Amino acid sequence: MSSTLWQTASAVHFFYDLDIVASNDINENVLHSLNKQGHGITMFGIGTNLVTCQSQPALGCVYKLVEIDGEPRIKLSNDIEKVLIPGKKVAYRLFGEAGWPLLDLLVDSKEVDQPRVGERTLCLHPFMEQKRVAVVPKRVVKLHNLVFDGKNGVVPGQDSTLSETRQFVNDQVNHTRPDLLRHVNSGEYKVSVSENTFRFLHQLWHTETPVRELR
Repeated sequence: MSSTLWQTASAVHFFYDLDIVASNDINENVLHSLNKQGHGITMFGIGTNLVTCQSQPALGCVYKLVEIDGEPRIKLSNDIEKVLIPGKKVAYRLFGEAGWPLLDLLVDSKEVDQPRVGERTLCLHPFMEQKRVAVVPKRVVKLHNLVFDGKNGVVPGQDSTLSETRQFVNDQVNHTRPDLLRHVNSGEYKVSVSENTFRFLHQLWHTETPVRELR
């Protein structure tokens, strides 16, 4: 749970048997403030401010759980950019006629219609349906390969040497649009979802969001 911790935790008093977990830049001052106001939070996730000095910058990295035993899961948040796109997905990079990547597309791994060269592909903004574009890619690149399987460990044959990794990174930079690399007023690179992924995201979001009860 993120954002307005006290307000949200106080509003879900009717969930008697559930644990409420709060996180997001929590430190001792936030804890003292919450305790003074009173709240229904039962667990706190304290990471960055526990292991690093407050006056020093820290890189915030988070693992997002999207699926449990084949069942898609979603994280809900008051901050729309933190809402999780559920389910196991395949990421593709779609290139245009000029040779530059146009956008990255997230497609559910079970979808039959994966993007193909020369075929029209509808790409949607994850949270705004009116923001969409049809792309006819000149080249399609699958971005990820499985390197570690939770059940079987490291997947053989996926190791890269240091020089291969360096060359790969250089190739990615060389194939990036110049406006995206500008230090000032840089362009925005788009990450879209397929139509089926969009529909499923919003269906699960609607189903899993609790309805507040006012009295």
